[in-house]
Amino acid sequence: MANPTSCDSTKGSITHVIFDMDGLLLGKIPHPPNPSSLIYTEKFYTEVQEIILARYNKTFDWSLKAKMMGKKAIESARIFIEETGIDSLTPEEFLVEREDMLQSLFPTSELMPGASRLIRHLHANGIPICVATGSHKRHFDLKTQRHGELFSLMHHIVLGDDPEVKQGKPSPDIFLAAAKRFEGGPIDPQNILVFEDAPLGVCAAKSAGMTAVMVPDPRLDSSYQGGADQILSSLLDFNPYEWGLPPFEKAAS
Repeated sequence: MANPTSCDSTKGSITHVIFDMDGLLLGKIPHPPNPSSLIYTEKFYTEVQEIILARYNKTFDWSLKAKMMGKKAIESARIFIEETGIDSLTPEEFLVEREDMLQSLFPTSELMPGASRLIRHLHANGIPICVATGSHKRHFDLKTQRHGELFSLMHHIVLGDDPEVKQGKPSPDIFLAAAKRFEGGPIDPQNILVFEDAPLGVCAAKSAGMTAVMVPDPRLDSSYQGGADQILSSLLDFNPYEWGLPPFEKAAS
């Protein structure tokens, strides 16, 4: 049986770029910095869910996380409850409890290595860029409150609670909505490069007919990394020139 996160690959001439956010652009960097122990914003969800599960003598593993990543909140919550077999907690109750704990974590989000450099480079060279994230507005505002200037460089931002996004990833809804809102849109999907960290996000991009670069968490099993047109360990490793985009003037440091 084929891996449900594996998708067919297409590639075109890149003119526009769409970024996912959690685990790709934003995270929490330990001090002193240690690239092998980056704590992604997705990790915030993991920490909270581990705390909740501990009350039921259960553990949270990466196979469950892979199924939840990129989904809308309520869809993710239903998967969490069904997969863990917790009958005494409804998906709605789970979200309320999780929300309370996340409120204090999200404002500590920091930019992931290479994120600022790539965003500023593309913007300075006139490449239209945007963010398409499953985060709802209240979470987006908390996560980006220290990085407003950088996110202001985006042509537009599509959130998970946008009325046009009927279904979460792996549905292509959010990426198709993003493509429509560029100037002169909708943009041909084959001309759009999507950056993602989640398997379901890669599938969503490929389902939309777009090209996908994946920057997965190093703990994500390789079986969930299929379908991307390119897999990188960090945004610092991305070479725009390989995709027909303006090259960096100097190497990343």
